[in-house]
Amino acid sequence: MKLVDEAEIHVAAGNGGNGCVGFRREKFIPLGGPDGGDGGDGGSVWLQADENLNTLVDFRHEKRFRAQRGENGMGRQMYGKGGEDLTVTVPVGTVVTNVETDEVIGDLTRHGERLLVAKGGKGGLGNMHFKSSVNRAPRKALPGLPGEERTLRLELKLLADVGLLGFPNAGKSTFIRAVSAATPKVADYPFTTLYPNLGVVSVEPHRSFVIADIPGLIEGAAEGAGLGSLFLRHVQRTRLLLHLVDMAPMGEDGLHEGGSGGVTVSPAEQVRAIEHELRKYDPGMLEKPRWLILNKADLMFEDEARERAEAIVAELGWDAPWFMVSALSREGTWPIMLEVQHFFDRLRETEREAEAEAKAAGRTPDA
Repeated sequence: MKLVDEAEIHVAAGNGGNGCVGFRREKFIPLGGPDGGDGGDGGSVWLQADENLNTLVDFRHEKRFRAQRGENGMGRQMYGKGGEDLTVTVPVGTVVTNVETDEVIGDLTRHGERLLVAKGGKGGLGNMHFKSSVNRAPRKALPGLPGEERTLRLELKLLADVGLLGFPNAGKSTFIRAVSAATPKVADYPFTTLYPNLGVVSVEPHRSFVIADIPGLIEGAAEGAGLGSLFLRHVQRTRLLLHLVDMAPMGEDGLHEGGSGGVTVSPAEQVRAIEHELRKYDPGMLEKPRWLILNKADLMFEDEARERAEAIVAELGWDAPWFMVSALSREGTWPIMLEVQHFFDRLRETEREAEAEAKAAGRTPDA
């Protein structure tokens, strides 16, 4: 299914029911006094994360959501029935922003997590509340309060452990096909991937991670060039970045077509260009662990590929892990996945130790 990343909806909670002006009238009790009941509270609007959804496409067609209003109060001190809450399901990973204030009001990251986005109005008081020593028959009741109403922007960010970065046609879609059961479209033209693809890599039973094939980035992506501005947000949630680069020379000068407007760039310049886009979009992205994957090594002799790879690494001054692979033949891809799994195993162990230390530090001496 095509992934829709953003949608705008309008939510309105139900108004509270009006209070009732009523008087007790029974045989032999001609002046029974006020007995008007309160109005019911209006229903609220909730968003709930559902792991079975992976797109916001439904909100392209249905944009307005309103909860039930509360019923009016009645005589004999009968309260109006409260309006039913309305629950709208959204994909896990949805960020909710108030359009008017541009304030993020919630981030739904777990299945079943709920977020109150519009609170129902309070029901009005009936006249039985206004009886006093000087006014034994009040004809006053309060109307119900209006429910909250707001316009929300829903933004879906993929919940992936690993993000694949690279210029168009760097081989990201081929790579994710090689290491997972995902089947993104693969072809020899830029922007084959028009929507992010998720793949689950299972190293062994109960040891797996999710990898996201982010559409190819070009220079200017942070400002909206190409497809990058729509998908850079997905990189923010990943914990490890794999930067794929086409290392095979395409011309006598060793340059590739890339960038914007068909400008030729070397593999090292491709890396620097995407680093520049990440820095412009969110400087914190460059603090994430990032490994270099030099793809299409099968298009050269082994010695030539090794020599070229080492030259690229030296030119970049790259001090993080790097690998040579052929995504098409799958050569060298699986050892990388094992290293990625070991990376997450170590990361989880470190997090568990830090959590245990934090709990221990929080104990009182006599605990």
